[in-house]
Order: sequence, then structure tokens, then C-alpha cells
Amino acid sequence: MNYKHLQYFWAVARLGGVVKASEHLHVTPQTVSGQIQLLEDHFGRPLFQKKGRKLELTETGQLAYSYARDIFHLGEELDQVVRQPRGTPRPLELRVGIADAVPKLVACRLLEPALQHQQPFKVICREWKLDSLLAELAVHRLDLVLSDRPLPQDMSVHAFNHRLGGATVGFYASKALAGKLKKGFPACLDGAPLLAPASDSALGMRLGQWLGGHKLKPHMVGEFDDSAMPMALGHLGHGVFMAPMVLDESMQAQYGVKRLGEATDLIESYYVITVERRLTHPGVVAITQAAREGLFAAWSR
Repeated sequence: MNYKHLQYFWAVARLGGVVKASEHLHVTPQTVSGQIQLLEDHFGRPLFQKKGRKLELTETGQLAYSYARDIFHLGEELDQVVRQPRGTPRPLELRVGIADAVPKLVACRLLEPALQHQQPFKVICREWKLDSLLAELAVHRLDLVLSDRPLPQDMSVHAFNHRLGGATVGFYASKALAGKLKKGFPACLDGAPLLAPASDSALGMRLGQWLGGHKLKPHMVGEFDDSAMPMALGHLGHGVFMAPMVLDESMQAQYGVKRLGEATDLIESYYVITVERRLTHPGVVAITQAAREGLFAAWSR
């Protein structure tokens, strides 16, 4: 395989188009297109498909991009390491996969111990759907996956669950919306606009059972895979949203919203999934210990 062809492909996929890639590489767009065509001929499959005026990666293109990303990142790292003064320690990598259902603020708090560790780490994060992250974990391209659910039983991945802890769930709304809702929790949710987690997510399934148990029928404004979306829309007043109570102060201070109430019988749990039964990577150990002894200690159950 000609790695020059792969470099041109990676530039197009990363920068979002042939013209931008050609400007970055200081060559003509025709040269870029020709190099990609040669790579597609080598693979025997198309790497891009047109959607309107945009180029989108095909399934083969997505696979090629994931490998190209690692190849050229390693090349950049090699260049940096070789140019460093002799005796300079190389930072240990911590490759983290973050499932899109895990709130970004929770992920940040979980990663803090690794970033503040006495041994320097280079933290590399990948955010994706859980099944895709587990596939990366299986081939040792990730050291751990942060998830809101344990390893699914139907996944053919040899890995282990390490529960970090859990927290009760709070319901939040903009102050303007909160003033329009019924009084009292959880009755205020009945008929209220709700920005819910995806119904097939771990929290989404528990939410459905919880609402049914309390005989509540909110108006489902939308369902979201990415937990950041309900928070962003919620603070703008588009509906009630949920967040783990470990983020309660941040929700009210950062988003300027009001907590409607705490569902003490609705628990959101978090897990580290690794290929190791016994944790050995110092970064993973730091994350799990800090989560169990600090972040989730008050809700440990």
C-alpha cells in the first residue's frame, strides 16, 4: 500500500473535502482526487460517497480512516519523541472510550484523577456508541471504556465490568419553564415537556419504568443518544431534562436552571469496562479508586 495515497485520503476525511485537503497539502484538488482514486483501486472498494455537495465516508472508508488516524498520530508522536532531549521520559498513554450516553461533566470528573496523577499521562479520548467502542477495546486500541451500562451479554467481546458507582437522578428545567409547571415533585412532570434519554439506553429504559410506576405521562419532546443535547436544550427552556445528582451544583450554577426534584428511586450507574479482570494500568486504577471513594461515595449502593 502506498502511504502517500493514505495520507491524502486521511486529509480529505479529516478536513471535510478535497479542496480543503489540497490547500492543506499545497497541491491541486486534481492531485488529491487522483491519489484517492489509486487508493480505492488498491482496496477494490470506494472510500467516499457523495451526499449532495458533501463527501461521506463509506463503511470501508470509516474503517480505513480509523487505521489512518492511528498510523499518522503515531508518526507525529514518533517525530516528537525522537526530537526530545535524551533521557526525557515518554508519557504513558491512557486511551479512553466514552459512551455517548455518559454526561460530559461526569466523564470530565472521572478523568481528572488521571490528569492529576503523579505519573504523567497522555489521555486520548474517543466518543462513540458503546458497541463501536467495545470493538475498539477488543483489539486493544482502547485501555478502558466509560459506560452507563455493563458489557451487554450478547456482545462477543472478552472484557470485564468494573462498577464505579451510581447516583440518584435529578430533574431540571429553566427557571421560566419551572414557574409554569405544576407544584410538587414528581407530579410536576405529568404533562410537562421532557427531553429524555434514548429509550433503548440504560437510563431511558429505567426512566420508562419509573414514570409508569409513578403514573406520570410527560410530553416527550425528544429522545437523545448524546446526553449533552438535553442539557443544552433544557437550559434554553425547551423542556425538562435529567442529570445525575453528582452534577447538581454544576447544573444550577453553570446552566442557570432549577432542580424540580430528586428521584431517589431512580439510579444512574457508571462502569469502567476493560479487557483486564484485575486493573493494572495506573491511570485506570486512579479513575476507579477516585470514583468509588470520592465522586460516587455518597451514593454508593
